[in-house]
Amino acid sequence: MLEVEGISLHYGAAVALRGVSVKAVAGSVTAILGRNGVGKTSLLRAIVGAHPISNGAIRWEGKEISKLPAYERAKRGIAWVPQGRDIFPLLTVQENLETGFAVLPRGKRRVPDEIFDLFPILKTMLKRRGGDLSGGQQQQLAIGRALVMGPRLLVLDEPTEGIQPSIIKDIGRVIELLRGRGDMAILLVEQYYDFAHELAQTLAVMDRGVVVVAGARDDLDKEDVRRHLSV
Repeated sequence: MLEVEGISLHYGAAVALRGVSVKAVAGSVTAILGRNGVGKTSLLRAIVGAHPISNGAIRWEGKEISKLPAYERAKRGIAWVPQGRDIFPLLTVQENLETGFAVLPRGKRRVPDEIFDLFPILKTMLKRRGGDLSGGQQQQLAIGRALVMGPRLLVLDEPTEGIQPSIIKDIGRVIELLRGRGDMAILLVEQYYDFAHELAQTLAVMDRGVVVVAGARDDLDKEDVRRHLSV
């Protein structure tokens, strides 16, 4: 389980997060919703170690990780697919996938066949450079690279952004399959409400650096959630 408890985060004098708490458990998707600029990406950066928190606590599998650097969190099974994908444009698809080896012991450094079962297009493009792929293909590559690490927590920052509808469906299918395995917690940041509502068991809506609505998906009023997203 991931437990984020009352964290705050600052960029200089600017407050990005104020007392934010969320949880994510194995076999489940937790979706963080909100308009642009409300702190969703800052929350993910705090969880993966890309930016220090000012106060509060982040626990993963029962252990406090707030002070650990990002690479140590990655070694503990936390994988991040950032907004914008951040694949290496001059490396091939194969080489991009192999960058996921960095946190693995030498004996486990291989690209699992499962990656190509989930994203068959990647197998046909192994020798192509990442920068030559379409946006949707790059997103599949970014998720595949994260999965090479064998994560127990998968953190996805707006995986549907700028992606054609057919690939959005493919990505949704993959998230559903990963959730169904029961051994991975998934934290999903989204603006696309219908996509998040279909996949997530727990929703949290952010506004101005705080969580304003949170709970089990089926316990929340859809119109109330939508209202917070459209104001």
